[in-house]
Amino acid sequence: MEDIYQDLQKFGQNLKNFGFELFAFLLHTFHLQFIKFENHKGTFVSALYKQRGKLAQKLMHSSMAGIAALGVMIAPIIAQEIPGRTIDPWNIPATTAVLGMSLEDQSTATVVSDVRGNIEEYVVADGDTVSSIADKFGISADSVRWENDLTKDKIKVGQAIKILPVTGVSHKVAKGETVYSIAKRYDTEPQGIVNFPFNSFANDETFELAIGQTIIVPEGVKPTEVTGTSGGAVRPKQITPDAGTVVASGQFVWPTQGTISQSFYWYHPGIDIANRSLPAVLAADSGKIIAAGWDSTGYGNKVVIDHGNGYITLYAHLSKIYVVIGQTVTRGSSIGQVGSTGRSTGPHLHFEVQKNGVRVSPFAVLR
Repeated sequence: MEDIYQDLQKFGQNLKNFGFELFAFLLHTFHLQFIKFENHKGTFVSALYKQRGKLAQKLMHSSMAGIAALGVMIAPIIAQEIPGRTIDPWNIPATTAVLGMSLEDQSTATVVSDVRGNIEEYVVADGDTVSSIADKFGISADSVRWENDLTKDKIKVGQAIKILPVTGVSHKVAKGETVYSIAKRYDTEPQGIVNFPFNSFANDETFELAIGQTIIVPEGVKPTEVTGTSGGAVRPKQITPDAGTVVASGQFVWPTQGTISQSFYWYHPGIDIANRSLPAVLAADSGKIIAAGWDSTGYGNKVVIDHGNGYITLYAHLSKIYVVIGQTVTRGSSIGQVGSTGRSTGPHLHFEVQKNGVRVSPFAVLR
């Protein structure tokens, strides 16, 4: 029995000595490796310093990803250890309920999305008109006409027509075109094109467009192509404020400055005032705007004012329109700018005066 006890003591002593020797060996080896690392640390640090720009982002991203992953893994464990909590976060059943709606409500609810980003195709049904189709899709009738090149609103049952997602126009990008040039062409703001979420760009920072892509121009107005015109349709914008209640004086002022390039004749029911500097056009007398926009008979962009005393004045070939239908203006208020739209060979204002429905020479009333 004593022999066995002595053998165990001897074995224990040997094991103890082995442990000490192993520890001394590992300590010595680690010390030698540490000394080697210290000798080469300068080279290693210099290499890292040179690569700091390239490695910093990777190190930061990997560190944040590691912290996030660690948080995802240990959060349920921590939550499970909260005193009083009886729910196992690993075994929470998934719910099919929608926020703010019970399961009973879901059985009868129908969600209809009115968010559209693409041009859709609609087949004309019996009783459809351009206006009714536009109302059905929440866009303007002009947008339907422009997209489908409709003349006089002629559509027939079974006809497939294109429907834009919003009021405006679609445009196929050509070489050299930009957001700004396209916005100018369709008389709208470039920000509207950029803000439309379904328009994509080759470069999101410069809003560069790809040749051949089709974009949506919200609130764009399609320019009217007219032979002999150097300009197109513009959208009337109420820059001149409404004048409220007005009374015509019967005294007409000259609507703009310039040279008389054509007088009043039986075949030319007005006078032309030419001016290449494109000055403002003024209301000859106080009255109400009864027309403001594009005229396809040759006037181009025009404004018509009813003065309420039997007189009506017409201002044509404008490059800009500052008033809208229904508003009132006082004598001398700006209603637009001289231009060369419609059947025009150069910048000028065509000015007409009607008295009780009959065209009269403007020279007879101008002061």
